[in-house]
Amino acid sequence: MRVLLQSYGSRGDVEPMMALAMYLRELDVEVRMCLPPDAEFAVLLAGTGVELLPFGSSVRKLVTGGGGPARAPQVAETLVNEWFDTVLPAARGCDALVVSGLMPVGGPAVAEAVGIPYVCALLQSRVLPSPEYEPLGRPGKPFPPGADISTMWKVDAEKADDLYAAPLNRRRADIGLPPVTNVRDHFLTDHPWLASDPTLDAKKRTPGFDVVQTGAWFRPDRRPLPADLVAFLDGGAPPVYVGFGSMPMHSAADVGPAAVAELRARGRRVVVNRGWAGLAVDDQENGFVVDDVNHQALFPRVAGVVHHGGAGTTTAAARAGTPQVVVPQVADQPYWGSRVAELGLGATVSTAAELAQALEIMLRPETRSRATAVAGSIRVDGASRAAGALAALAGPTTSHRRSPRPASSH
Repeated sequence: MRVLLQSYGSRGDVEPMMALAMYLRELDVEVRMCLPPDAEFAVLLAGTGVELLPFGSSVRKLVTGGGGPARAPQVAETLVNEWFDTVLPAARGCDALVVSGLMPVGGPAVAEAVGIPYVCALLQSRVLPSPEYEPLGRPGKPFPPGADISTMWKVDAEKADDLYAAPLNRRRADIGLPPVTNVRDHFLTDHPWLASDPTLDAKKRTPGFDVVQTGAWFRPDRRPLPADLVAFLDGGAPPVYVGFGSMPMHSAADVGPAAVAELRARGRRVVVNRGWAGLAVDDQENGFVVDDVNHQALFPRVAGVVHHGGAGTTTAAARAGTPQVVVPQVADQPYWGSRVAELGLGATVSTAAELAQALEIMLRPETRSRATAVAGSIRVDGASRAAGALAALAGPTTSHRRSPRPASSH
């Protein structure tokens, strides 16, 4: 059996699919992956037996290159073409297609053309409409009180159509498929998988959708911490981690330095992840700079985690029982920040001016106690469940609307 996995995005979008690939390989399933050509992904997959095919251009160049909304139509058309030029040929000879990441618009067309099951895997539930959701806008731009979630859901669909419908339907016509009229609902299907922890991402009612929540897709990281980092950790009180991963922090460039300065003023040591924001620390006695590091090994040893609110970082900190401050920038990050605050695991902020109070909340003993209590409920076996469901397939089916069904995490 062979499964094709596709994801486009930064590491937080891609690593859950790598977790699924790892568990599929343990079941002797052949795996092909279509991922961005950034070198870090090839390094992470080295020696796994997974066939890696480049999809699109470098995500790091896309995120850090500027251009903003003006580039969106060009980027959208490029991604659509990649689905038909790269993923469609790769899908031939496969028995299932699983997609995630940024706008997997071509997934259904590929599955239809090849005649295999198609699964859309979501990393958080807020992508789906629910009458139980409260309106939640972008950082600094909340939706007005009383905003109607159904209206926002409709607007979201219209934005997807504006960007993707024309190039997608052109390429669908090229292979003899009819046009689609609602791009977003088409690639979501009515039976998506939800690859998130049910404590952090409590599933709401989603009328019209048969959603299976598997638990978070987590890749065990067995890399040891660097020896000099271990020596720093052993040399004093637990530090606070400050890092924003693949966020360049263009709109909040002062937050990282302000967090470090505020923590120093409180007598706290810090571990700073340089990341795409280029963070640094000038005092190596009470500060330590890292690049890529094993969060699963590091987070249990720190007093708090200040981060951007990616799904993976939020889950890793929660699993470690470590309090958090979330500084969300885009996409699902405001949602994860709101969940951290609602669950009592820390605080969320939009600007450097709010940091002092947020750090105080994070460093309170009662916040640590709450984080410790919640840690035991975090489920990270979702990738194993999903792999088992995929491996149980007897063979290909002729409809992309029929997919394997993993056991729910509940």
